[in-house]
Amino acid sequence: MKIINPSTEEVIGNVKEFSSEDIQSIYLELINGQKIWNDTSLDDRIAIIQKFGELVKESIDELATLLTSEMGKPVNQAKNEINGAHGRIEYFLNNIKKWLAEEWTVTEGATKEKIVYEPLGIIANISAWNYPYNVGYNVFIPALLSGNAVFYKPSEYTSLTGLKIAELLYKAGVPENVFKTVTGGKATGEALLKLPLQGYYFTGSYLTGQKIASEIAPKMVPLQMELGGKDPLYVADDVKDIAFSAAQAVEGKFYNSGQSCCAVERIYVHEKIYDAFVKAFVKETEMLRVGDPTREDTDMGPVARKEQLNFLLFQVNDALDKGAKLLTGDESLESKGYFFEPTVLTDVNHDMSLMVDETFGPLVGIQKVESDEEAIALMNETSYGLTAAVFSSDEERASNILSKVNAGTTYWNCCDRVSPTSPWSGRKNSGIGSTLSYQGIRAFVQPKAYHLREL
Repeated sequence: MKIINPSTEEVIGNVKEFSSEDIQSIYLELINGQKIWNDTSLDDRIAIIQKFGELVKESIDELATLLTSEMGKPVNQAKNEINGAHGRIEYFLNNIKKWLAEEWTVTEGATKEKIVYEPLGIIANISAWNYPYNVGYNVFIPALLSGNAVFYKPSEYTSLTGLKIAELLYKAGVPENVFKTVTGGKATGEALLKLPLQGYYFTGSYLTGQKIASEIAPKMVPLQMELGGKDPLYVADDVKDIAFSAAQAVEGKFYNSGQSCCAVERIYVHEKIYDAFVKAFVKETEMLRVGDPTREDTDMGPVARKEQLNFLLFQVNDALDKGAKLLTGDESLESKGYFFEPTVLTDVNHDMSLMVDETFGPLVGIQKVESDEEAIALMNETSYGLTAAVFSSDEERASNILSKVNAGTTYWNCCDRVSPTSPWSGRKNSGIGSTLSYQGIRAFVQPKAYHLREL
């Protein structure tokens, strides 16, 4: 399988595409490895993961350059991701003992009761390309700490990064028969679904997630999926600094070329400040430096997948045909690489694909609204439910709006952020289950109840 640099369109590597026979053989290795790993003390597992985090930090320049070459993320953003992802490691290391400790629920009387948390066994981590460290750490770090073995499939668009992660885990002390990386495309992923694993954790598109859920359902094992979103941002008429709000919204939209599950995907602005906000948003957008992602001063590189360019063009043309106005963006750049200029449209509505279908790229529509009530209705008019944001000077007003929006994560005067201390979960077509926080630890264990009575 060829690995192509989306910035230059050059082949930068080749990786093996694992067959179902390969995967079956690896599964047998993991069965033995998991038993030994589970018997390894939690203190030893903690020390190994701590060492892994240190090795990643020591290699950050190399790892960031590799990630940039694979998926086009500007190198400064690649470093930001790797540094930021370390916070996940620290959270899990600091909290794993508390949330895996046995719990005594009844300590008096003839029969005492307690809960013990045991690992699931062998789990599949089918990961994503847009944030391979963040998304990967959400799963395999707590899974390993909890005593599970991991079948790790990095995205075909960041396979080299996935292999490097595995190399550093082994160097830190994770046994090779406890963490196995398989590379490949659709067929490789489908082969993992055929195995009798004890849990599946997927990050990707809704359609792929739906297929995985259908395949996994008869197994009756835990399944968690983070499937993206159509994340709305509402700018109320009481914001004190329109320019600042616009700058925050631009970053929330175009960071990582808009290829974030929690990126701003649609913007609603109160009619009283609509013109001023649009002007400030366009001005800020036009200041973004698009180009070579290996340069430290680049704000936006290419999109990671060539096929995404056609979908972005479709959404632009669909909106224009239905009456939208293009304010900035030349749609695509005439150069090598999968570049698409940051593009802003107004006079948009929910009859347009741009406002209802996940874009996952540097393109956004801004819609005028008359009231908070209209904004709430439009924010909820979606099949997704990952994140939602409100910019307002009034916390009570913002909280009231956010309480009525059906999303797993909400933001007041910020957007496009994830914290290891808070659960990351979606509603409706944005997925099921939670990673991060203590819930993202308990997601990889199963409770066993003990009823203890002396004779």
